[in-house]
Amino acid sequence: MFNFSRENTGVVAKWLRNIDKEILFLFVFLLLLGLFFSFSSTSSVVAEKLNKETYFFFLKHFGFVIISLFLLIGISILEKNKIIKFIFPLFVISFLFLFLVPIIGTEVKGSKRWIDIIFLPRFQPIELVKPLFILFVAKVIILNNNLNIYNRYLISFISLFLIITLLINQPDIGQSFLLIMSWITMIFVSGFNMFILSILGLVVLVLIGLLIYFFPSKFGYVFLRIKTFFDPEKGDNFQSQKALDAIKQGGLTGRGMGEGILKDKVPEAHTDYIIAVISEEFGALFVLFITIIFLFIGYRVLNKVIVEKDEFIKLVLIGLVSLLIIQTFIHIGVNTRLLPTTGMTLPFLSYGGSSLIGSSIISGIILNFTRKDSSRYFKNE
Repeated sequence: MFNFSRENTGVVAKWLRNIDKEILFLFVFLLLLGLFFSFSSTSSVVAEKLNKETYFFFLKHFGFVIISLFLLIGISILEKNKIIKFIFPLFVISFLFLFLVPIIGTEVKGSKRWIDIIFLPRFQPIELVKPLFILFVAKVIILNNNLNIYNRYLISFISLFLIITLLINQPDIGQSFLLIMSWITMIFVSGFNMFILSILGLVVLVLIGLLIYFFPSKFGYVFLRIKTFFDPEKGDNFQSQKALDAIKQGGLTGRGMGEGILKDKVPEAHTDYIIAVISEEFGALFVLFITIIFLFIGYRVLNKVIVEKDEFIKLVLIGLVSLLIIQTFIHIGVNTRLLPTTGMTLPFLSYGGSSLIGSSIISGIILNFTRKDSSRYFKNE
């Protein structure tokens, strides 16, 4: 049974006293906001198409929000040293899940990105890999003093290359781009030679280009999406055009809750095009409000980074906040046709258990590492 002892009460009290309450509030607010938009975007029409009850998707999303809240709070309460201790085994386990995708994965609309777990059907392993990859890279670069600094960077690059190889095979170019950009951000901040970094970036781009060229049947869709982005008449731009039309129709203040039609016309609008759904029903001003929330979270975290003395914590926070911010702007860019279609979800707000769990892990670690005096948090005084 649960033991609500004075010691446990003291732990919670210390957590509440030391946690960054503004960041905590914003993360919880985004989760609840996502629940609200799930109710609005997963309409009865969508349910009827899939022969589900009217509130099937909303109730399912509600369950994932509860799980995400427990994860967020649980991870933020953990002792920092315990997180560091288990980085490597957890990263290896997440990588193995990603490795199993092409073997036992579930294929949906030509992409094999999910695996079925008993307690979490259709889970996307990359959502677990992303935060653990950031922790792993930071640990290799900062904490592994037994290796030459360039060997540390090489290990981080090899781990990135292996993950990207598996992602491209799924295929999932959007997540590949997100991880590459976050890794470059971390490497740049850590003080890596910019000339060598530029060469590595060029090598990655050339390798991706060669894969697309020599395996057109597997990766030709990437080139097609880029071509369609620059010339919409050369390919199928139905989804992106409908999303842009929805944003225009929403105007500044929106058409009203439940009045949008994008969710009924575009498949998976409640995941890949949620910002367009929000804009159509609640207006561009509300989208601006959401964008400001993400930017303010980034601002708060970077303020913590400036005063933080632990280089490992600094690098982790920069890597994790770059994941959130870059993913947010990729999603918004795709919805507004500023970027080619990638199938990228919006953290916290898009429908989907994998995305919510991944976002909650990222936010839990951010809250943990932005706590006041986190290094001595659970030590006896």
